[in-house]
Amino acid sequence: MFRRLGLTALAGALLAASAISASAETDLKFALDWKFEGPSAPYFVAIDKGYYKAEDLNVTVDSGPGSVAGIARVAAGTYPIGFFDINSLARFRDQNPDKDIKGVLMVYDRPPFSIVSLAKSGINAPKDLEGKILGAPAPDGAFAQWKAFVKENKIDDSKVKIENVGFPVREPMLADGKVDAITGFSFSSYFNLMSKGIAEKDIKVMLMSDYGIVLYGNAIMVNPEYAKANPKVVAGFVRATLKGIIDTIKDPEAAIKSVMKRNETADEKIELARLKMSLKDNIATPWARANGVGDIDEKRMAESIEQIAVTYEFKAAKPKASDLFTSQYLPPAADRKF
Repeated sequence: MFRRLGLTALAGALLAASAISASAETDLKFALDWKFEGPSAPYFVAIDKGYYKAEDLNVTVDSGPGSVAGIARVAAGTYPIGFFDINSLARFRDQNPDKDIKGVLMVYDRPPFSIVSLAKSGINAPKDLEGKILGAPAPDGAFAQWKAFVKENKIDDSKVKIENVGFPVREPMLADGKVDAITGFSFSSYFNLMSKGIAEKDIKVMLMSDYGIVLYGNAIMVNPEYAKANPKVVAGFVRATLKGIIDTIKDPEAAIKSVMKRNETADEKIELARLKMSLKDNIATPWARANGVGDIDEKRMAESIEQIAVTYEFKAAKPKASDLFTSQYLPPAADRKF
Protein backbone atom coordinates (compact mmCIF):
# COMPACT_ATOMS: atom_id res chain seq x y z
CA MET A 1 0.00 0.00 0.00
CA PHE A 2 2.79 2.42 0.96
CA ARG A 3 4.60 1.51 -2.24
CA ARG A 4 1.42 2.24 -4.20
CA LEU A 5 1.05 5.60 -2.45
CA GLY A 6 4.69 6.36 -3.14
CA LEU A 7 4.26 5.67 -6.85
CA THR A 8 1.08 7.75 -6.89
CA ALA A 9 2.88 10.66 -5.23
CA LEU A 10 5.76 10.34 -7.69
CA ALA A 11 3.37 10.34 -10.64
CA GLY A 12 1.63 13.42 -9.24
CA ALA A 13 4.95 15.19 -8.81
CA LEU A 14 5.93 14.41 -12.40
CA LEU A 15 2.60 15.71 -13.69
CA ALA A 16 2.99 18.89 -11.66
CA ALA A 17 6.52 19.37 -12.98
CA SER A 18 5.26 18.84 -16.51
CA ALA A 19 2.51 21.41 -16.00
CA ILE A 20 5.00 23.94 -14.63
CA SER A 21 7.30 23.32 -17.62
CA ALA A 22 4.44 23.80 -20.07
CA SER A 23 3.31 27.00 -18.38
CA ALA A 24 6.89 28.35 -18.47
CA GLU A 25 6.55 29.14 -22.18
CA THR A 26 6.54 32.92 -22.58
CA ASP A 27 3.93 34.54 -24.81
CA LEU A 28 5.56 37.16 -27.04
CA LYS A 29 3.86 39.52 -29.51
CA PHE A 30 6.02 40.50 -32.50
CA ALA A 31 5.06 43.25 -34.94
CA LEU A 32 6.06 43.17 -38.58
CA ASP A 33 6.44 46.35 -40.59
CA TRP A 34 3.96 45.29 -43.25
CA LYS A 35 1.86 42.41 -44.56
CA PHE A 36 2.50 38.66 -44.58
CA GLU A 37 4.57 38.66 -47.75
CA GLY A 38 7.69 36.86 -48.99
CA PRO A 39 10.23 38.81 -46.87
CA SER A 40 8.39 37.85 -43.67
CA ALA A 41 9.26 34.17 -44.24
CA PRO A 42 12.07 33.88 -41.63
CA TYR A 43 9.73 34.49 -38.69
CA PHE A 44 7.17 31.95 -39.84
CA VAL A 45 9.94 29.44 -40.56
CA ALA A 46 11.16 29.93 -36.98
CA ILE A 47 7.63 29.17 -35.76
CA ASP A 48 7.04 26.17 -38.02
CA LYS A 49 10.44 24.60 -37.28
CA GLY A 50 10.02 25.05 -33.54
CA TYR A 51 12.95 27.44 -33.10
CA TYR A 52 10.96 29.83 -30.90
CA LYS A 53 9.41 26.95 -28.99
CA ALA A 54 12.91 25.58 -28.29
CA GLU A 55 13.61 28.92 -26.58
CA ASP A 56 10.41 28.51 -24.52
CA LEU A 57 8.67 31.22 -26.52
CA ASN A 58 5.15 31.27 -27.91
CA VAL A 59 5.50 33.95 -30.59
CA THR A 60 2.54 35.66 -32.24
CA VAL A 61 3.35 37.59 -35.44
CA ASP A 62 1.11 40.49 -36.48
CA SER A 63 1.20 42.65 -39.62
CA GLY A 64 2.18 46.29 -39.29
CA PRO A 65 1.41 49.83 -40.53
CA GLY A 66 4.74 50.47 -42.27
CA SER A 67 8.43 50.57 -41.43
CA VAL A 68 8.15 53.98 -39.74
CA ALA A 69 4.81 54.23 -37.94
CA GLY A 70 5.17 50.90 -36.14
CA ILE A 71 8.06 52.11 -33.96
CA ALA A 72 5.53 53.79 -31.68
CA ARG A 73 4.00 50.37 -31.00
CA VAL A 74 7.29 49.13 -29.57
CA ALA A 75 7.82 52.37 -27.63
CA ALA A 76 4.40 52.03 -26.02
CA GLY A 77 5.02 48.37 -25.18
CA THR A 78 2.00 47.28 -27.21
CA TYR A 79 4.52 45.02 -28.90
CA PRO A 80 7.69 44.26 -26.92
CA ILE A 81 9.55 43.49 -30.15
CA GLY A 82 9.09 44.77 -33.69
CA PHE A 83 10.67 44.94 -37.12
CA PHE A 84 11.12 48.53 -38.30
CA ASP A 85 13.42 51.04 -39.98
CA ILE A 86 16.58 51.86 -37.98
CA ASN A 87 16.88 55.28 -39.64
CA SER A 88 13.39 56.23 -38.53
CA LEU A 89 14.36 55.03 -35.06
CA ALA A 90 17.08 57.71 -34.96
CA ARG A 91 14.45 60.38 -35.60
CA PHE A 92 11.96 58.82 -33.19
CA ARG A 93 14.49 58.75 -30.36
CA ASP A 94 15.39 62.39 -30.97
CA GLN A 95 11.71 63.33 -30.64
CA ASN A 96 11.18 60.96 -27.69
CA PRO A 97 14.44 61.10 -25.69
CA ASP A 98 12.91 59.10 -22.83
CA LYS A 99 12.39 56.07 -25.11
CA ASP A 100 15.64 54.10 -25.18
CA ILE A 101 14.60 51.72 -27.97
CA LYS A 102 17.47 49.94 -29.70
CA GLY A 103 17.91 47.59 -32.61
CA VAL A 104 19.13 44.15 -31.52
CA LEU A 105 19.31 42.29 -34.85
CA MET A 106 20.02 43.96 -38.20
CA VAL A 107 18.03 42.13 -40.87
CA TYR A 108 18.32 44.47 -43.88
CA ASP A 109 22.04 45.12 -44.17
CA ARG A 110 21.16 47.17 -47.25
CA PRO A 111 17.81 48.97 -47.23
CA PRO A 112 15.19 48.32 -49.91
CA PHE A 113 14.67 52.09 -50.35
CA SER A 114 14.14 52.73 -54.04
CA ILE A 115 12.79 54.92 -56.81
CA VAL A 116 10.57 52.88 -59.11
CA SER A 117 9.41 53.96 -62.56
CA LEU A 118 8.22 52.52 -65.85
CA ALA A 119 10.48 52.27 -68.91
CA LYS A 120 8.32 54.70 -70.91
CA SER A 121 9.14 57.51 -68.44
CA GLY A 122 12.79 57.51 -69.50
CA ILE A 123 14.08 57.58 -65.92
CA ASN A 124 17.34 55.65 -66.02
CA ALA A 125 19.44 57.69 -63.58
CA PRO A 126 18.69 59.95 -60.60
CA LYS A 127 19.07 63.20 -62.60
CA ASP A 128 16.34 61.98 -64.96
CA LEU A 129 13.82 62.68 -62.18
CA GLU A 130 14.12 66.39 -62.92
CA GLY A 131 10.97 67.60 -64.67
CA LYS A 132 9.00 64.57 -63.44
CA ILE A 133 6.24 63.91 -60.89
CA LEU A 134 7.31 61.72 -57.96
CA GLY A 135 4.56 59.96 -56.02
CA ALA A 136 5.60 59.48 -52.40
CA PRO A 137 3.57 58.57 -49.31
CA ALA A 138 4.54 61.03 -46.54
CA PRO A 139 5.29 58.25 -43.97
CA ASP A 140 7.22 56.11 -46.47
CA GLY A 141 10.64 54.94 -45.24
CA ALA A 142 12.13 55.37 -48.72
CA PHE A 143 10.79 58.90 -49.17
CA ALA A 144 12.32 59.81 -45.80
CA GLN A 145 15.74 59.53 -47.52
CA TRP A 146 14.83 61.83 -50.42
CA LYS A 147 16.96 64.82 -49.35
CA ALA A 148 20.05 62.63 -48.90
CA PHE A 149 19.40 60.99 -52.28
CA VAL A 150 19.08 64.43 -53.86
CA LYS A 151 22.34 65.60 -52.30
CA GLU A 152 24.33 62.50 -53.24
CA ASN A 153 23.18 62.65 -56.84
CA LYS A 154 23.15 66.43 -57.35
CA ILE A 155 19.47 66.51 -58.31
CA ASP A 156 17.80 69.92 -58.61
CA ASP A 157 14.80 69.05 -56.45
CA SER A 158 13.04 72.29 -57.41
CA LYS A 159 12.49 70.59 -60.75
CA VAL A 160 10.82 67.51 -59.18
CA LYS A 161 7.15 67.75 -58.26
CA ILE A 162 6.40 65.70 -55.14
CA GLU A 163 2.87 64.36 -54.87
CA ASN A 164 1.79 62.91 -51.53
CA VAL A 165 0.00 59.64 -52.33
CA GLY A 166 -1.41 56.91 -50.11
CA PHE A 167 0.23 53.49 -49.89
CA PRO A 168 -2.74 51.66 -51.50
CA VAL A 169 -2.81 53.90 -54.59
CA ARG A 170 0.95 54.37 -55.07
CA GLU A 171 1.56 51.62 -57.64
CA PRO A 172 -1.84 52.03 -59.37
CA MET A 173 -1.08 55.74 -59.92
CA LEU A 174 2.27 54.85 -61.49
CA ALA A 175 0.67 52.16 -63.64
CA ASP A 176 -1.99 54.66 -64.80
CA GLY A 177 0.59 57.33 -65.65
CA LYS A 178 -0.64 59.78 -63.01
CA VAL A 179 2.90 60.00 -61.61
CA ASP A 180 6.22 59.33 -63.36
CA ALA A 181 7.96 57.53 -60.49
CA ILE A 182 7.33 56.48 -56.90
CA THR A 183 9.34 55.91 -53.76
CA GLY A 184 8.99 52.59 -52.00
CA PHE A 185 10.55 49.33 -50.92
CA SER A 186 11.96 47.69 -54.05
CA PHE A 187 10.46 44.26 -53.46
CA SER A 188 7.05 45.74 -52.63
CA SER A 189 6.59 48.19 -55.48
CA TYR A 190 8.19 45.93 -58.10
CA PHE A 191 5.91 42.98 -57.54
CA ASN A 192 2.85 45.11 -56.80
CA LEU A 193 3.29 46.54 -60.31
CA MET A 194 3.65 43.05 -61.79
CA SER A 195 0.41 42.07 -60.10
CA LYS A 196 -1.21 45.04 -61.91
CA GLY A 197 -0.23 43.50 -65.24
CA ILE A 198 2.92 45.56 -65.86
CA ALA A 199 5.55 43.51 -67.71
CA GLU A 200 8.76 42.82 -65.82
CA LYS A 201 10.87 44.42 -68.57
CA ASP A 202 8.90 47.67 -68.22
CA ILE A 203 9.64 48.15 -64.50
CA LYS A 204 12.75 50.15 -63.56
CA VAL A 205 14.11 50.05 -59.99
CA MET A 206 16.82 52.35 -58.69
CA LEU A 207 18.05 51.08 -55.33
CA MET A 208 19.15 54.10 -53.33
CA SER A 209 22.02 52.04 -51.91
CA ASP A 210 23.43 51.86 -55.46
CA TYR A 211 23.43 55.65 -55.63
CA GLY A 212 25.29 56.88 -52.57
CA ILE A 213 22.95 55.96 -49.72
CA VAL A 214 24.97 54.12 -47.03
CA LEU A 215 22.09 53.60 -44.61
CA TYR A 216 21.05 50.35 -42.98
CA GLY A 217 17.45 49.15 -43.27
CA ASN A 218 14.99 47.36 -41.01
CA ALA A 219 16.10 45.80 -37.74
CA ILE A 220 14.53 43.87 -34.93
CA MET A 221 14.07 46.42 -32.14
CA VAL A 222 12.92 45.99 -28.58
CA ASN A 223 11.10 47.97 -25.90
CA PRO A 224 13.75 49.02 -23.32
CA GLU A 225 11.73 48.17 -20.22
CA TYR A 226 10.89 44.76 -21.62
CA ALA A 227 14.52 44.08 -22.56
CA LYS A 228 15.71 45.04 -19.09
CA ALA A 229 13.18 42.77 -17.40
CA ASN A 230 13.48 39.90 -19.91
CA PRO A 231 17.02 39.74 -21.34
CA LYS A 232 16.88 35.95 -21.79
CA VAL A 233 13.63 36.22 -23.74
CA VAL A 234 15.15 38.82 -26.08
CA ALA A 235 18.31 36.74 -26.59
CA GLY A 236 16.21 33.63 -27.24
CA PHE A 237 14.06 35.46 -29.77
CA VAL A 238 17.18 36.71 -31.56
CA ARG A 239 18.75 33.23 -31.67
CA ALA A 240 15.60 31.62 -33.01
CA THR A 241 15.02 34.36 -35.57
CA LEU A 242 18.58 34.03 -36.86
CA LYS A 243 17.97 30.33 -37.44
CA GLY A 244 14.84 31.20 -39.39
CA ILE A 245 16.76 33.75 -41.48
CA ILE A 246 19.59 31.33 -42.26
CA ASP A 247 17.17 28.54 -43.20
CA THR A 248 15.31 30.97 -45.47
CA ILE A 249 18.55 32.01 -47.19
CA LYS A 250 19.46 28.38 -47.77
CA ASP A 251 16.07 27.24 -49.06
CA PRO A 252 13.66 30.05 -50.00
CA GLU A 253 11.42 27.63 -51.91
CA ALA A 254 10.70 25.75 -48.69
CA ALA A 255 10.51 28.93 -46.61
CA ILE A 256 7.82 30.53 -48.74
CA LYS A 257 5.46 27.69 -47.81
CA SER A 258 5.39 29.08 -44.25
CA VAL A 259 4.14 32.41 -45.59
CA MET A 260 1.54 30.86 -47.88
CA LYS A 261 0.03 28.93 -44.96
CA ARG A 262 -0.83 32.31 -43.45
CA ASN A 263 -1.73 34.23 -46.60
CA GLU A 264 -3.62 31.85 -48.84
CA THR A 265 -4.84 34.60 -51.16
CA ALA A 266 -1.28 35.58 -52.14
CA ASP A 267 0.37 34.39 -55.34
CA GLU A 268 3.11 31.95 -54.33
CA LYS A 269 5.16 32.61 -57.46
CA ILE A 270 5.20 36.36 -56.82
CA GLU A 271 5.89 36.00 -53.10
CA LEU A 272 8.81 33.65 -53.75
CA ALA A 273 10.29 36.10 -56.25
CA ARG A 274 9.74 38.93 -53.75
CA LEU A 275 11.51 36.91 -51.06
CA LYS A 276 14.44 36.10 -53.35
CA MET A 277 14.83 39.78 -54.25
CA SER A 278 14.95 40.78 -50.58
CA LEU A 279 17.49 38.05 -49.82
CA LYS A 280 19.76 39.07 -52.71
CA ASP A 281 19.57 42.85 -52.31
CA ASN A 282 18.98 43.37 -48.59
CA ILE A 283 19.74 40.39 -46.34
CA ALA A 284 22.36 38.02 -47.78
CA THR A 285 24.72 40.83 -48.81
CA PRO A 286 28.48 40.40 -49.29
CA TRP A 287 29.08 42.01 -45.88
CA ALA A 288 26.61 39.65 -44.18
CA ARG A 289 28.22 36.65 -45.90
CA ALA A 290 31.63 37.68 -44.62
CA ASN A 291 30.63 38.71 -41.11
CA GLY A 292 27.43 36.82 -40.38
CA VAL A 293 23.89 38.13 -40.56
CA GLY A 294 22.56 40.39 -37.82
CA ASP A 295 25.37 42.73 -36.73
CA ILE A 296 26.48 46.17 -37.91
CA ASP A 297 29.73 47.90 -38.82
CA GLU A 298 30.01 50.80 -36.37
CA LYS A 299 31.97 53.01 -38.79
CA ARG A 300 29.30 52.61 -41.45
CA MET A 301 26.56 53.24 -38.88
CA ALA A 302 28.30 56.47 -37.90
CA GLU A 303 28.38 57.47 -41.59
CA SER A 304 24.71 56.62 -41.94
CA ILE A 305 23.84 58.87 -38.98
CA GLU A 306 25.58 61.73 -40.79
CA GLN A 307 23.43 60.95 -43.82
CA ILE A 308 20.27 60.90 -41.71
CA ALA A 309 21.22 64.41 -40.55
CA VAL A 310 20.87 65.55 -44.17
CA THR A 311 17.20 64.58 -44.16
CA TYR A 312 16.42 65.38 -40.53
CA GLU A 313 17.53 68.17 -38.20
CA PHE A 314 18.29 66.65 -34.82
CA LYS A 315 16.97 68.64 -31.86
CA ALA A 316 19.51 67.11 -29.52
CA ALA A 317 23.02 65.88 -30.27
CA LYS A 318 23.25 63.39 -33.12
CA PRO A 319 23.04 59.83 -31.79
CA LYS A 320 25.98 57.46 -31.66
CA ALA A 321 25.88 54.01 -33.21
CA SER A 322 25.50 52.54 -29.71
CA ASP A 323 22.36 54.63 -29.16
CA LEU A 324 20.62 52.90 -32.05
CA PHE A 325 21.94 49.35 -31.94
CA THR A 326 23.36 46.85 -29.47
CA SER A 327 24.94 43.51 -30.30
CA GLN A 328 24.64 42.21 -26.72
CA TYR A 329 21.88 39.75 -27.62
CA LEU A 330 23.60 38.34 -30.69
CA PRO A 331 25.26 34.90 -30.68
CA PRO A 332 28.87 34.65 -31.95
CA ALA A 333 29.54 35.43 -35.60
CA ALA A 334 30.24 31.75 -36.32
CA ASP A 335 26.61 30.96 -35.40
CA ARG A 336 25.33 33.70 -37.71
CA LYS A 337 27.05 32.65 -40.93
CA PHE A 338 25.33 30.98 -43.84
